[in-house]
Amino acid sequence: MIEAHQLTRRFGKRTAVEDLSFEARAGEVLGLLGPNGAGKTTTIRMLAGIIAPSSGTASVLGIDPARSPERVHERIGLLTEAPGFYERLSARRNLTYFAGFYPGLQVGRAVDEQLRLMGLGDRAGDKVGTFSKGMKQRLALARTLLHEPDVLFLDEPTAGLDPEAAKELRELILRLRSQGRSILLSTHNLSEAEALCDRIAVFHSRLVALDTPQALRDRQFAPRVRVAIGNLSDAMVKALAEDTWVDEVSMSPDERSILIVRLADVDRDRPKLVARLVELGADVLTLQVEERSLEEVYLSLVGEGES
Repeated sequence: MIEAHQLTRRFGKRTAVEDLSFEARAGEVLGLLGPNGAGKTTTIRMLAGIIAPSSGTASVLGIDPARSPERVHERIGLLTEAPGFYERLSARRNLTYFAGFYPGLQVGRAVDEQLRLMGLGDRAGDKVGTFSKGMKQRLALARTLLHEPDVLFLDEPTAGLDPEAAKELRELILRLRSQGRSILLSTHNLSEAEALCDRIAVFHSRLVALDTPQALRDRQFAPRVRVAIGNLSDAMVKALAEDTWVDEVSMSPDERSILIVRLADVDRDRPKLVARLVELGADVLTLQVEERSLEEVYLSLVGEGES
């Protein structure tokens, strides 16, 4: 549905996006995760046919956005970070105006349907200038969906929203995904990326990593197992260290009763670890698999991208 091949965009001597390659599949939310200035918006603008790449190619629904931007615009929905409206016009009149850009669209029906779906039907006649930021963002999403696009580009969709409005918008995005649309979501909000994205592309001008949130954790930080043992001894640590299926073992520097074990495959080897400890005479009290947060993964990956 969405493909980028060695996309690069330079602004004078500054390289905003460098050699970026990825693809977004049908029916998935692919997150572009990176700090401000990482090139997320520039990437979306290239894919949406708003600006041309300095080099590289892209394909959206089989269309090259650099060569045929008008055709791409007819097939995609784009939600910008700061969508603009005619503040003195009503929500309905705003949507009616923008719907006129799509030939063959049944304007009245499309406008009423999107107002209803976004929960704005009872405010359709009110001036947009009276809307809260959350309501304006829902109206912007309604405008994005007027022509029922198969591909959506969402640039920082919850930026500046209060927690309740952001939650409502995230629920709307998940509903759109369930309808089979491909969604490219630009964000620097880690919890949002984890809640919404099937896969996450971490990049800082260039692609640093692309995978599911869980796979990114496992790839960046091999899971560790913390075992509380009532009679932990140096002999137990030494014996475990000699087992080939144990990658690393040590006592916690803070708690002498805690054993830290790194396993190549936690799900496979965790039962074996318990059995081995019992065999060594250990009084096993608790066992817990440590989960690294997405924030730790992100900071580590972005640090690599800057180096």
